[in-house]
Amino acid sequence: MGKVKEVHSYVHFHGAPSKGKILMVASSPSISRQTNWPIGFWAAELTHPLRVFQEAGYDVELVSTNGGKLEMDGYSNPLDESGYSSHDIISLGYMQKPEFNDMLENTKKLTEIDEKNYDAIFLIGGQGPMYTFRGDKDLESLFVNFYENRKPSAAVCHSTALLLEAKTSDDELLVKGKIWTGFADAEEDFADQAVGIKNSAVQN
Repeated sequence: MGKVKEVHSYVHFHGAPSKGKILMVASSPSISRQTNWPIGFWAAELTHPLRVFQEAGYDVELVSTNGGKLEMDGYSNPLDESGYSSHDIISLGYMQKPEFNDMLENTKKLTEIDEKNYDAIFLIGGQGPMYTFRGDKDLESLFVNFYENRKPSAAVCHSTALLLEAKTSDDELLVKGKIWTGFADAEEDFADQAVGIKNSAVQN
């Protein structure tokens, strides 16, 4: 009887020894209350940093808010008929790799990992985080623990919705006294005009 193949959500780059492991967190699929569109993560905000991390010699593990299969925002898919992200050849290249598609097919839930095994955390943006990151106490705690343990902690674009409520162990907002931004209001306006509908769920 053959062995059951175990699928890991991380891969080595060029077979070189790993320098460590980076945790990337994506939104599980959701539905926008603004547009009723299915939403999830923004492809380039996974693939572009993933490429940088792997080329730097790090393993990457991808987890999500609820675990299971992930879906990219339609407009971020370089093959989407809108052509909105047709220029994104990095995402297009990753989409041809079976191991990348395996990563998206079956992620762990973020509560299933041991943060001590990772050197840094990176929150992936997209429309989904406005619903699934904001107010997620497990993710807030995970992100704050990385930050307070002086491990690189990054949130990009709409994943910064987490920072609206995330508090430190001293019960202060993590962003208190800091200058920070995510997806700017001007970018929201541009995106709304491009798709012809108001689609942001985060209000200042």
